Amino acid sequence: MKRLLASLVSIFIVQSVHAQEYKDFGKDRLNNSPRHAEWVDVKSGDHTIKAFVVYPERKEKTPVVLVVQEIFGVTDWLRGMCDQLAENGVIAIAPDFLNGQKFEDGDSASKAVSAVTQDQIKAVLDATAEYALKIPACNGSLAICGFCRGGAWAFAYANENPRLRAVYSFYGATPDEVSKVANIPCPVYGFYGENDARVNATIPKAEELMKAAGKKYEPVIYKGAGHGFMRSGEPANPHMREDDKKARDEAWARWKTLLKQL
Repeated sequence: MKRLLASLVSIFIVQSVHAQEYKDFGKDRLNNSPRHAEWVDVKSGDHTIKAFVVYPERKEKTPVVLVVQEIFGVTDWLRGMCDQLAENGVIAIAPDFLNGQKFEDGDSASKAVSAVTQDQIKAVLDATAEYALKIPACNGSLAICGFCRGGAWAFAYANENPRLRAVYSFYGATPDEVSKVANIPCPVYGFYGENDARVNATIPKAEELMKAAGKKYEPVIYKGAGHGFMRSGEPANPHMREDDKKARDEAWARWKTLLKQL
């Protein structure tokens, strides 16, 4: 009986920790940031979507980066990521694909995101890109980044928008057909965790397709990191993992260099 109780307690603790890993965080950064941030309305066909924008403190016009959410929505963490991008000299804009919904459990989040169609993804990103390029402080240079499911969406969208100057895909599945990479106009930079075989298994095919199409694709796999390491390696994350933090730091160092090339 004691062993059974111990096992049940152990299971409960593990489940609790896993549930807590989805808890949002990052509001302190947003509240203490010196940079201007705001929600804006973006017209997409007959609909209006919300997007979160953060501006860098710069005297000159700057590039703009579309920021595509994880499955959990436009969370405080994602908005904090926008602030970090702005801190590094670009305008960051994150469209809300889920109409204000945010999730703290993976099943509900995955179900909601899976209901978003490819046509909706393109429509939202097209509208956000058009809005972003008309921002007076934008210098006309456009890039896109995405995380988890958003990383896959960002890679796929590169084939749809000839104005893109760079794609930064974080641990998202890659295209698997020639037609899905044929029109990519810019370099694609991949950021992947070593302990993420599900996603990493898609990398070789993408390398093959991109090479055959004469496109630039540079995937980097970060040692010891798991899926979602930019989130789970964030110092403000109450459940931060050290290996993921190391990977996050290395990824940011690389990303900062790439952002300067826009």
